Amino acid sequence: MSEPTATAQWADGVHALFKAHRVDVVSFVPDGGQKRLIELCLSDPEMRAVTLTTEEEGVALAAGAFLGGRRAALLMQSSGVGNCINMLSLPHVCNMPLFMLVTMRGEWGEFNPWQVPMGQSTPTVLEASGVIVYRVNSAEEVCPTVEGALQLAFQSRCRAAVLLSQKLVGAKNFARGDQ
Repeated sequence: MSEPTATAQWADGVHALFKAHRVDVVSFVPDGGQKRLIELCLSDPEMRAVTLTTEEEGVALAAGAFLGGRRAALLMQSSGVGNCINMLSLPHVCNMPLFMLVTMRGEWGEFNPWQVPMGQSTPTVLEASGVIVYRVNSAEEVCPTVEGALQLAFQSRCRAAVLLSQKLVGAKNFARGDQ
């Protein structure tokens, strides 16, 4: 059996953390950087994995989950943060927890100039919206950072986002056939 890749290791670890912290609703817009984690959540019979048409739906879904006594996680790319700006007022004003795992675009090795503006402004936009932001640059940092953010979000009713750097998840290159 081959050694698991760094992505598989952190994705497996994050999935285990979701279970340990009773996160049973996971929403996402399909994302290659979180493909393994999304697959794990989709195949887990104890989790409700919801494919979104746009990222702000995930903020509303997380609020509804909280009101129903459940815990949710929202998975997205940095470009999706721009779609959520107005909706981020809901958990902030209503003192609801929100956990987001965000793969970054518009950074290291980006080929698509349309991704750069939102990728560069994502941390600032989130912080201005009342979200506590953590950044991860290596596979070894993912699980400890996610665990701390999950604890903060659910124990203190905070909004927390973990940003997975583009260097960590890899730059897409559609010329190579990346999806």
